[in-house]
Amino acid sequence: MFDQLPAAVAALDAASSLGALAGRLLLGAVVGVAAAVVMAIPMWRQDDGFTPAYVAAAVVRRTTPDEVSFGDANVAHHAAGALAGVLYAVVYLLTDALAPDLAVAGIDLPSHLVATAVVVAFIYVAFARFIFPRAGRRIYEERATAVRGQWLRSSLVFGATLLVLAPAIFTGFA
Repeated sequence: MFDQLPAAVAALDAASSLGALAGRLLLGAVVGVAAAVVMAIPMWRQDDGFTPAYVAAAVVRRTTPDEVSFGDANVAHHAAGALAGVLYAVVYLLTDALAPDLAVAGIDLPSHLVATAVVVAFIYVAFARFIFPRAGRRIYEERATAVRGQWLRSSLVFGATLLVLAPAIFTGFA
């Protein structure tokens, strides 16, 4: 898990030299990957916890979840985390531009809370209501309620990680 640390540090250094918007998007991606790493812990502890990663990889590869390798599932999981982090940054920046500022410790609290809630809702709904029913097929028919419940818990862990990590990253580097 910590073997990715040098790449994360390099990304954070690169973010400081980019423009404000690009830097925030890159930081969002870094935060998203970090949240995906933390999210993997409860996913692995649940019976069907990593199933969403296999289903997502199956969508990308246009195959069945049973034919997806662990490596492909892992890449899909972390890529989805990076995209969710970019979504966090976009929603944060839009909300920050539209809502009045209420800065707490250098981060706009309403924007942070709204962005986190939007990301958690999006990653849960996108998977549970759209991707899983269409791509999970056999898994969906046999274990839909269990997989959705486990995905909800994992999504909440992702959100909790964003709540803590995003302000630290955003205020410390951008």
